[in-house]
Amino acid sequence: MLAKRVIPCLDVHAGRVTRGQQFGRAEENGLRNVGDPVELALRYNEQGADELVFFDITASSEGRKSILDVIERTADCCFMPLTVGGGVRTTDDMRALLRAGADKISLNSAALARPEIISEGSAAFGAQCMVVSIDAKKTGPNEWSVFARGGREQTKWEARAWATRAVELGAGEIVLNSIDSDGMSTGYDLEITRMISEAVPVPVVASGGAGELAHFAAVVDQGRADAVLAASVFHFGKFTIGQVKDYLAEHAIPVRR
Repeated sequence: MLAKRVIPCLDVHAGRVTRGQQFGRAEENGLRNVGDPVELALRYNEQGADELVFFDITASSEGRKSILDVIERTADCCFMPLTVGGGVRTTDDMRALLRAGADKISLNSAALARPEIISEGSAAFGAQCMVVSIDAKKTGPNEWSVFARGGREQTKWEARAWATRAVELGAGEIVLNSIDSDGMSTGYDLEITRMISEAVPVPVVASGGAGELAHFAAVVDQGRADAVLAASVFHFGKFTIGQVKDYLAEHAIPVRR
């Protein structure tokens, strides 16, 4: 078994890291201000995070581009790979982020609107750079729909079908975000994670719902995830990256030390 990655996620809103629940907007349930993204990135770099994900959570809905200076400042002082998403619509946007220090580009709403952007990015920069982030919500028995624009708009896509199509177009990794579990600390959605992991030949990163150490092991063992992504439990100090890795290792799940 390959080593499983532990990945903190920074949701950036107006230059600050924030956290909400179930993709809630600031005007609906309040986005909690967590802190400066570069300071948090340094903390996770020191704790031994395998990667770091930046999501500019309002870029698509408000028409803004990702904050390049945050990426540049993070890349200058951190040595873990950086994945950046939000407001990416063209290969020029991708190139700007890669030049700023990103290692991977995450696509979400833009890929749903124009799927060929995945192929264009893969051809220009390689499939290893292309991550497709899928925001999925359960909409029926054994049915998860894909949502765009930060969880605001339901699309025509079923989650497994869209993941399969994204990989066919050149995505080298899938980040699966459970809208139902996001920020709830009740555990990852094991069912949809396993469904997507079994459907695609590329790594699947589980996101949404981590609240206990056992949740990380469960989504690897039962959900067959290749990596675990979390935010609140790290931001508010409930667990460190090292504690999660220790727990996984104690449960015979290989991790990078």
